[in-house]
Amino acid sequence: MQYRQLQTLCGKGNGPGQFGASLHDLAVDSADNLYAVGDQEVKVLSPDGKLLRRWSTAKPGFAVAVAGDGAVYVGEAGQLEIFGNTGRLVSTWRDDELLGRVTAIGFVKGNVIVGDAKDRCLRVYGKQGKFLRNIGKNTRRKGFLIPNGTVDFGVDADGIIHVANPGKHRVERYTVEDELVGRIGRFHGLDPAGFSGCCNPTNVAVAGRSRIYVTEKADPRAKVYDFEGNLLAVIADEVFDPNCKNMAIAVDSRGRVYVADTVKLQIFVFEPAGERSGSEPAIPAMEGAERS
Repeated sequence: MQYRQLQTLCGKGNGPGQFGASLHDLAVDSADNLYAVGDQEVKVLSPDGKLLRRWSTAKPGFAVAVAGDGAVYVGEAGQLEIFGNTGRLVSTWRDDELLGRVTAIGFVKGNVIVGDAKDRCLRVYGKQGKFLRNIGKNTRRKGFLIPNGTVDFGVDADGIIHVANPGKHRVERYTVEDELVGRIGRFHGLDPAGFSGCCNPTNVAVAGRSRIYVTEKADPRAKVYDFEGNLLAVIADEVFDPNCKNMAIAVDSRGRVYVADTVKLQIFVFEPAGERSGSEPAIPAMEGAERS
């Protein structure tokens, strides 16, 4: 299986479709529009890369996700902002303790799942913002090992949460009730099927019931696995700035993969070569995180 690069979006600059200093996270909605957060702003791009709209956030955003009803969630330090799909602020959940630094957001069975990098775990909230439980704290380490400073996850079509645990060189699977039900990954310094360095993978996205997409740092690359942990492809490596880390990754309903270069502030778009676009659908908006 091989991937080819389709296009490059955004980039560093002062233009309306560019980012000046930061690009932290990506998400896609049910219409395959792409949401990017950085520079204390959300930018929405059409499937062909045209800037549709943009709006400011109260604080710098580290995470973005789109719920099934079209609401846009932005994770920040100490809070989570919820916008309508036109950018109108609807609500703000504030909690300096439980929302220390929100670097990932997803949706499972009517709940909102929030990755708190400050406390190295996931928080489960009801739809109205009531805290329900933690995920990943009931371990000897009392949280995920994240030397990179980011907690990231994806949600599959069955509502299982796939969390990057880079200090252990694996992706772990949890139920929304905080039950560890599986994992993939192993350390290997040379074999691309494994994870190298002190702490990889850094970021995760999931498509349907069959594919797990990850990004790594030092050297930066994007890869795709099946649910059994078999490497299907190295999507790309040489296109990224060598100093990139915590590169957000997202997948749309056509199987296109979006990866954020955190140094060039570009979004690279890839698709499977020689495979019908859309043959591996992404997670439906009602079932999972349109990012992760």
